[in-house]
Amino acid sequence: MKFPLYFSLGLAAAAGPALAQQLPVPLEEVASFGRQQPLGVGVSHQGRVFVTFPKKKKDYDFALVELVNGQRRPYPNADWNRWDSLQAPNRFVNVQAAVVDATDNLWVLDPSNPDDEAPLIAGIKLVKINLATNKVERIYRFEDLPRERTGLNDVRVDPGRQVAYLSEPKLAALVVLDLKTGKSRLVLQGHKSVMTEPGFVLRIDGKEVKDKTGKPFSSNVNGIALTHDFKYLYYRAINQTKLYRIETEYLRNPALSPAEVAAHVETVGEDGVSHGMLADDAGNIYTSDSPNHAIQRVTPADRFETVAHDPRLLWPDTFALGPGGYLYLTATQIHRLPKWNNGEDKVEYPFRLYRVKLPQGPK
Repeated sequence: MKFPLYFSLGLAAAAGPALAQQLPVPLEEVASFGRQQPLGVGVSHQGRVFVTFPKKKKDYDFALVELVNGQRRPYPNADWNRWDSLQAPNRFVNVQAAVVDATDNLWVLDPSNPDDEAPLIAGIKLVKINLATNKVERIYRFEDLPRERTGLNDVRVDPGRQVAYLSEPKLAALVVLDLKTGKSRLVLQGHKSVMTEPGFVLRIDGKEVKDKTGKPFSSNVNGIALTHDFKYLYYRAINQTKLYRIETEYLRNPALSPAEVAAHVETVGEDGVSHGMLADDAGNIYTSDSPNHAIQRVTPADRFETVAHDPRLLWPDTFALGPGGYLYLTATQIHRLPKWNNGEDKVEYPFRLYRVKLPQGPK
């Protein structure tokens, strides 16, 4: 099934009101983190909140924390968060994502590439943590990928079929990981749906996001979302404006050629510039919208809706669903970091974690 092309919030006038319905809801602050920059967020079925932080040369405390009464506690323990290159296989190096699956297990993705450095090979891992026992159950190492060139970014898990899907922007591909065997493989590598659009430069708050040499921020496939029936994986690159999806059965079938897999890619539509992405149990796909400081969703009825609009939505990056119909998200302010402002720090401290109560709205 092919979807008609729609426009993002910034082009709502062209798209027409029926395709950009406004359902704005208030943004609530959950926690603040001083100068520690939050990246990923995961929320358990019981409402436990986990947040990840990148490894930096300064302003770093822990890689993964659980918020308990508003306080950060290293998770699963302090030892895992005591960064040590000699112990990288069994400690966090540079955690990117923390995702809770349908069976309430926490999956922690550590691409092991602190501060834009080359990855520390021994530290690259996906860690499964049992939230009932708070114990690490298994570690996946991705030894069948060219790990010296990797930059794993996001992960979604289908516990029934025992498979995980990951985005790999540096290799411009999706990764399919067999959770039983630990084997992983690249799919759709180099396909237009996972690639940046040539010459596409992010522009946020009237300024192009470039470093001091004039090199623009750029990322291939980044955000991913897995529907709750595990049928579709939605995905997209940051440096382009289209949202894509594919039925997961074609990703899981190793007998298919690259061309056969690519033949099943569907273009969902135009949704502007987005980083984070998530599916809810009603089939809505939520995407961030940095240029417009907004959160959008596309409904099963193919409607684009603005869920939240707030000037505090500064590079909303990662989403997580929590009990009570809340959507949690980090505001990473990546475009305000010194790297993208000629060495000037334009971050509005403290960094914060937010949530919004999701509207029901039309489906």
